[in-house]
Amino acid sequence: MKKPEKKTMKKIHVWIRAIIQLLYFLFIPSAYTAAFGGVKYIFTQLGSGASLELTSFVSALIVLCAYTVVFGRFFCGFACAFGSLGDALHAFYGWICKKIKKKPVKIPAGWMKCLSVVKYIVLAAIAVACFAGYYTKTQGMSPWDVFSMLHARNFQLGGYAVGLVLLILIAVGMCLQERFFCRVLCPMGAIFSILPVLPLFSLRRDRENCIRGCKACTMKCPADIELASDTAPEAAGDCFQCQKCIDTCPKGNIHMGIRKWKGNEIVLTLVRAGVLLVLFLWLGI
Repeated sequence: MKKPEKKTMKKIHVWIRAIIQLLYFLFIPSAYTAAFGGVKYIFTQLGSGASLELTSFVSALIVLCAYTVVFGRFFCGFACAFGSLGDALHAFYGWICKKIKKKPVKIPAGWMKCLSVVKYIVLAAIAVACFAGYYTKTQGMSPWDVFSMLHARNFQLGGYAVGLVLLILIAVGMCLQERFFCRVLCPMGAIFSILPVLPLFSLRRDRENCIRGCKACTMKCPADIELASDTAPEAAGDCFQCQKCIDTCPKGNIHMGIRKWKGNEIVLTLVRAGVLLVLFLWLGI
């Protein structure tokens, strides 16, 4: 049987990712807040000297971190409601610019590299606030709380003015820069980026077969990552597993984890989405 052309496969990859994102966005939008709730609970309990219990939030955090270690940041790239919102806004902004024949405004790569440190500061600030018992006093300032309320069609945003303004500013950043929130502000992204990632599903490239001077994969990557070669032991913690680099490579050198899996990206994507769904249903998210 004749293999589909590269353009056809690219369209299939795009549609599968869009469908998975839409389904998780519509039906399981609370996974991010559940895991983040585990982070807040742990530091709040430590600060108060209370014992830690295996609550539903802590369970969600542990399971999602374990899943990320095994499968990479597939949750971020396919199942996170906030990340999917960012992809939609960025795509819509690009479409508008194309229609009016204007070049999209983009945050310089150098700025993004510096700004990517901010998410660790956000995580540390939240951890300190929870530990010191001040986090409850910041109610109304959380943009993801406002997002969760709007997603649930709860428009009673009295007292959430600061959070709403922050959400609007984040939305602007999402338009200008792909995966702006994930790279710059996401506290869960800070945790995921420092987790060790097994090489099974990490993206690699056959570096020796690359066109000299070609940086197509890095230019297409929403995280500006330079992919590791097959011989490199490390895996990029900032990779969102969007797999755009696979479709971009002119030589088809990029593959997922084990080289023998090359060409089976769709099957592996569906497997990871299925495993994640089973875990969320088991957790009751």
